[in-house]
Amino acid sequence: MRTMLNKATARPSVAVRSISGKASVSGKSTAAGKAQTAREYAATLPGISEPFPNIFDPANFLETASVRDVRRWRESEIIHGRVSMLAALGFVVGENLEDFPAFYNFDGQISGPAIYQFQQVEARGAIFWEPLLLAIGLAESWRVAVGWATPVGNGFNQLKDDYELGNLLFDPLNLAPTDPEELKVLQTKELNNGRLAMIAIAAFTAQELVNGREIFEHLFIGVENEVIAEATLVEKEIGLIQ
Repeated sequence: MRTMLNKATARPSVAVRSISGKASVSGKSTAAGKAQTAREYAATLPGISEPFPNIFDPANFLETASVRDVRRWRESEIIHGRVSMLAALGFVVGENLEDFPAFYNFDGQISGPAIYQFQQVEARGAIFWEPLLLAIGLAESWRVAVGWATPVGNGFNQLKDDYELGNLLFDPLNLAPTDPEELKVLQTKELNNGRLAMIAIAAFTAQELVNGREIFEHLFIGVENEVIAEATLVEKEIGLIQ
């Protein structure tokens, strides 16, 4: 979350950056002289909020996990949350501004539920997938270079010990607070919004697969049906209809 300039000066260890100051990525002893468990490390991370003031782990994954596992899971959650927030926004924008001149489908040929719009672009011969895959490849290459350790020996599929979870050195507006507590609050908000977005995009996709309607179209039809049902009930009550 810091700028690249700030990150170029020094990269303190995860233990130093954690709110508790006792995180130990490699399982070494903490300041208290005891090896930090996965649950203890998870308790220092952002993302713990009401209605679950303690760690939400109903399947008890933390009991058999390592600190490295927790870091990898959290990194995955952050990235999937960010992608889902963009996807949920894309559903709404793509379906409601499909005739806006600034978009590719200015001719109105690309329309309907968002789950079918990619196929429509491809069917019209647009150069779309190539730049999209190139952009994804560049973004993922940067993410791997910043956060992931070289896959050798037992270090395969592991994050760097000094990597700050979710920090891809991208903060062009310098919005990240310098105060650790304020930063943790902001990161918790991002995680909670990302979690909601993951649920939302799954619901969007499922709903459009069920009835083939756009999200807002489905919503308005539901509202319209409820209004009609209420009006019919009132008319029956006052004797206008049988």
